[in-house]
Amino acid sequence: MSRTYSQSVSAWALVGSRIFLAIATLACAPIALGQDSPVDKINAAAAQSDIKATPLRSGVSMLEGSGGNIGVLVTPREKFMVDSGIAVSKDKLSRALAELGPATVTHVIDTHWHWDHTDGNAWLHDAGAQIIAHPRTATYLARTEVVDDWRHSFDALPASGRPTTLVSRHKRFLVGSEKIDVEAIPPAHTDGDLFVRFHNADVLFVGDTYWNGMYPFIDNKHGGSIDGMIRAADRGLQMSGKNTIIVPGHGPIATRADLEAYRSLLQAIRNNVAKLKGEGKSLEATIAAKPTAAYDAKWGNSLIDPAFFTRLVYDGL
Repeated sequence: MSRTYSQSVSAWALVGSRIFLAIATLACAPIALGQDSPVDKINAAAAQSDIKATPLRSGVSMLEGSGGNIGVLVTPREKFMVDSGIAVSKDKLSRALAELGPATVTHVIDTHWHWDHTDGNAWLHDAGAQIIAHPRTATYLARTEVVDDWRHSFDALPASGRPTTLVSRHKRFLVGSEKIDVEAIPPAHTDGDLFVRFHNADVLFVGDTYWNGMYPFIDNKHGGSIDGMIRAADRGLQMSGKNTIIVPGHGPIATRADLEAYRSLLQAIRNNVAKLKGEGKSLEATIAAKPTAAYDAKWGNSLIDPAFFTRLVYDGL
């Protein structure tokens, strides 16, 4: 990979660990069953975090520190964003965007509906941005939604924060000289996931279908499933080459080889859990059998712990 990729990895080590891993540390214990939702603590951590901009390639940068990873393409005339972060970060995110150049944000793509990727929609729309999302994302953002696994109820976004341009299959944008493809994928993390590919920069944003270095959350209630996550990884591999920078929803930027390894662990854990469930094992017995054990040392120390991920897989099969 290019020097900008190496610089980005170093930036994650120095800054991303202070931001997302601080959030994960706050949320890790509360996300256990029977305890309080981590959402308020994640919001509090975002309020305290700086926004770090990491240049990737050809005018595309990644912003960290406001929930999920945010993308932004900067041209002399406009900025094109991928996800809008958490609203509490408005002032810091506004400053970070201004430091990238004077142009206004004209478009925001929501990779899915979860608040840590869409909560900033309203203020960005009020500043001039068009909000773009999958039809299912638009539906969820227009009404109260409960995520049982987080024990949290999310209110509908104000009208200004709701998507007005919907992508049910594919849409191409031309921003400056950059071709941007927005592709709806089959249900994976949710049933409203979008991938965003910057062709000239060779950068692919895959939202929360990929959490790099940590077990992912799967929103089974809103159409997600482990099988869908595996299919999403397959699509990401089809869309990427050896030099593609892959930006996950959470965690450091990745290579195609990193995504391949992630796909392999998803498949292995899925097979382990499916075998136990097929044998008639209860959820409790399946968790006790530790079907994720081979991967826990690297992947099981953050927001989603091994027992919780096992339950997500088990419930989604």
